Amino acid sequence: MSARSVIAVLAVLAVVGLLAFGLLSKGSSGIALGDPAPNAPLPRLHGDGSESIADYRGGWVLVNFWASWCGPCREEAPALEEFQRRHGGDSFTVLGIDSRDLTGDGREFVREFDLSYPQLRDGDGGTAHEFGTTGVPENYLIDPQGKVRLLVRGPITAEYLQQEVAPLLAGPKS
Repeated sequence: MSARSVIAVLAVLAVVGLLAFGLLSKGSSGIALGDPAPNAPLPRLHGDGSESIADYRGGWVLVNFWASWCGPCREEAPALEEFQRRHGGDSFTVLGIDSRDLTGDGREFVREFDLSYPQLRDGDGGTAHEFGTTGVPENYLIDPQGKVRLLVRGPITAEYLQQEVAPLLAGPKS
């Protein structure tokens, strides 16, 4: 085996080791069901000012971490928009958080999918890290008291929204 081959094998093993360490360390941090949702303010993706999840306290919030470059985020965007159009109002909203993305790319994504729900920008991924996300997309249903009720790692589907989220919105706010 040549020196170049040995170096290549060691480099691959190092990368695999780092990925495994990252996944294991992320699995032990972040929020769990029943925990209060982080409330750090984030800038709006469009316009001036900032908002936080706490601004929506008193109603249900489906926090959707996404990025314009993410294929599964593109797949779930129409289902989230349809769910928002059917259920959105004073007692529920989808809240999109564009994470680790360029602002212009995020704005184009919102235009492309005609997303009507509020959008915030987490450019450096700090809020995503507070949640303990392992990637995008990830969705967290926050109850009216600000606690995490559901967590979906990976893309969310229209069926999941109707079967798991809609019944919680219709029930008592507990």
